[in-house]
Amino acid sequence: MNFKFAVLAMVLIASVAARAQVPDAKAILEGARMAATLNKLDEGLRGTLKKDGKTIPVTLFLQGKDLQFQFEERKGTPQIYHLRLNDNSFDLFEMIAGKTVRFPDAKLVQPIAGTDVTYEDLALRFFYWPNPKLEAVENINGEPCYKLRLDKPPATVGRYAAVFIWVHQKFGAFMRIQGYDKNGGLAKEFLVQEVMPVTDKIWTLKKMQIATHDPATGRRLAITTMVFDSPRKTKPQGLR
Repeated sequence: MNFKFAVLAMVLIASVAARAQVPDAKAILEGARMAATLNKLDEGLRGTLKKDGKTIPVTLFLQGKDLQFQFEERKGTPQIYHLRLNDNSFDLFEMIAGKTVRFPDAKLVQPIAGTDVTYEDLALRFFYWPNPKLEAVENINGEPCYKLRLDKPPATVGRYAAVFIWVHQKFGAFMRIQGYDKNGGLAKEFLVQEVMPVTDKIWTLKKMQIATHDPATGRRLAITTMVFDSPRKTKPQGLR
């Protein structure tokens, strides 16, 4: 075999092999999304938001691209929201007296019950932005993670213009999220402190800190802690 041809063939084979080993960014994001909320309707994630001594119960449900989340600012009076997602759009509804009522897009960026978590954050809306890009492999708390970048689609509402998500290589759960505003300033950071097993192959969020930052300086302004219990079988209310 011609020497130059042999070298070229080896380079091409190595290039194909390298590309084959590069994981698909969409598959990584899909796994992290499923791990974050669970993909079975009867397995909800129940937990709490904690800030300044105040504790607020929260619950998440996911069915396909439909997400329901609820929280109780006042005990016994859950506020229930249903997020319907499409490839390039989404609709957010509130359940009031058994009826589905749409509320303004501007409400997405409002804090929930005085915490650092907005409706946009709790719904993990940015997990559904299209065309994620695999930027690098980095360590978070000593654990190897895929670093993904997502850019907000045109005409999409919300505070973040770009979001970076770090996904654990082994467990598939996200370990850190950073949301940046249109000027490139860090607005919000989600840092996972603990994960928990759901099955032998699926891990999900157990404890996380959500920090609000001043985008102009990067200075951290406040922190809310989110803690989830072990997954349990429970039914959402009014998901339709």
